[in-house]
Amino acid sequence: MEKRPLLEPITDIEKFPLASELPEGCIPITLEDDPGLGVRYTPQVVYSHRAGLDLHLEILSPFTWNAPDADYPLLVYVPGSAWHKQETLGSLGGMMNVAREGIAVAIVEYCPSENAPFPAQMEDTKIAIRFMKEHAKEYHVDASKIGLWGDSSGGHTVLMTGITGSDFFPIDGYAELAPAVKCIVDWYGPVDVSTMNCDPSMMDHHGAESPEGYLIGRVPVLEHPELVAPTVPTNYISEERAIPPILIMHGSRDVLVPFRQSCDLYEVLKKNGKEVTFYKLEGGDHGWRGFAGKAAQKIVIDFLKKHLA
Repeated sequence: MEKRPLLEPITDIEKFPLASELPEGCIPITLEDDPGLGVRYTPQVVYSHRAGLDLHLEILSPFTWNAPDADYPLLVYVPGSAWHKQETLGSLGGMMNVAREGIAVAIVEYCPSENAPFPAQMEDTKIAIRFMKEHAKEYHVDASKIGLWGDSSGGHTVLMTGITGSDFFPIDGYAELAPAVKCIVDWYGPVDVSTMNCDPSMMDHHGAESPEGYLIGRVPVLEHPELVAPTVPTNYISEERAIPPILIMHGSRDVLVPFRQSCDLYEVLKKNGKEVTFYKLEGGDHGWRGFAGKAAQKIVIDFLKKHLA
């Protein structure tokens, strides 16, 4: 049959014809009712300027092909970095998997401790939450359904952010919007930096040059209990304080943040009647050996879907 060019392009997708050809050996399949989600990536969105730095968000927005944009729950993710400069782009692969499950993601860059010690990292995260609430329509997120997830120092940061909520450390930036969240995922985050050398570790946690020393202003940790106390999330847990549900995951062979740190957090939460789930990854290291696996990822995604529904 002679092929002739069409006079005009077809502009209505609903009227676009199905191809009728079926060459011998070509295998036809029927698509599932759910076509799956695409993900829009908006890089390097400046959400704040603090300590002489532009701070950025990497934003992942789910969408359905050939359908109106919907508003999705939001995960605010804080990558760990020992409170130094983060490699936020390294989190894109894992967070793409979250976005494909129908949860938007904002990956937070916080001030490194060299530029600003605690509580800067927590303040930055609260500003990021408020920024995303302010720009919810632009990024197609449901501002009433926000969760937190962080690993290592990011785990500490999301614990402090989610547990203190709108209280403590007043900050500038979208002050009229509360940084409240629906749930928190803590992966092997430090809890009390003054006790980290009480258990086996492959690094020092108490010297002025240690990550924990930098966190409180580049001073020796044990010589400054007055600087340590405000950084300890369990100091803000009480029966009276409302705290979002928390999921804790920690490897049994964590060479940097002792497993006992998460045990202490879990025990205080349980003692005060808070909703908490704690998984011990047998043989798991500091972010390795299991944390990138399907089982651990599914636990987190199921937790997020439950509490952000």
